[in-house]
Amino acid sequence: MHEISRRTMLRHGAGAAAVAALAGTFEPLLAAPQSRWFKIGACDWSLGKRSDPAAFDLAREIGLDGVQVDMGSAANDMRLRKPEVQKAYLEAARRTGLAIASLALGELNSVPLASDPRAAEWLAQSLDVSKALGLTVTLAAFFGRGELDMQKTGQIDHVVGILRDLAPKAQRAGVVIGLENYLSAEDNRKILDRVASPAIGVYYDVGNSTDKGRDVYREIRALGKLICEFHAKDGGHMLGQGRIDFKKVRQAMDDTGYSGWIQIEAAAPHGLVVDYTADRKYLKAIFPAQG
Repeated sequence: MHEISRRTMLRHGAGAAAVAALAGTFEPLLAAPQSRWFKIGACDWSLGKRSDPAAFDLAREIGLDGVQVDMGSAANDMRLRKPEVQKAYLEAARRTGLAIASLALGELNSVPLASDPRAAEWLAQSLDVSKALGLTVTLAAFFGRGELDMQKTGQIDHVVGILRDLAPKAQRAGVVIGLENYLSAEDNRKILDRVASPAIGVYYDVGNSTDKGRDVYREIRALGKLICEFHAKDGGHMLGQGRIDFKKVRQAMDDTGYSGWIQIEAAAPHGLVVDYTADRKYLKAIFPAQG
């Protein structure tokens, strides 16, 4: 029931506008493929437009379906909290015909949720921002100063306590808080089992897990419907030219029934527009969408 209610909440929130087109060598392994869909976006920071509505113009040039937007930084007072900034983002999305795909709190890498009270306040406010923008996923980042260590039990206990406190608000808002970190699938499951809410999930980055030497195809299957969204990157490689077989990623997603956004966060060794356009075309060939 924990996983079923999570996926139900995501589908009802983001749902409906697109249906998966599953063909060729990527035959679905689950029933009712017409209810599944994929969209390809990119992170605004990867586009060089962190917390800037101009990211949508660049994303349209690349041919993306939307943009994952960062909530802001301590330096700019977490600018997406402000109604006038939210209005500017909604207007940029309308003007370009793209979607605001999801929200991210990258500042948690510098202001750790485990130790700085500001981070918990921002995460709570991110749920209001997501609701105002019509989003169903908020990414909580745990890298740099904010990296999680399962051996530091006090740190983990504190993070679990914050997530437990915020889970009811997230569920009422129809938002899943996705934890992005370097932890294994098993350790992420331990945290989620302790929180015990469908409003807390895993934001899975295939590149991060590959960097840690993990079997991403096995981990995707192990996490299943606990995954709320994906980042696509592969170290310094363009997508499809490095270590990760995205056809196998698709097959693993088919096993879990994943439907939703895949955000490009990849390197661009030949230039951003050229490489992200190629990455988008590559991913669309494996993760097509209709509707």
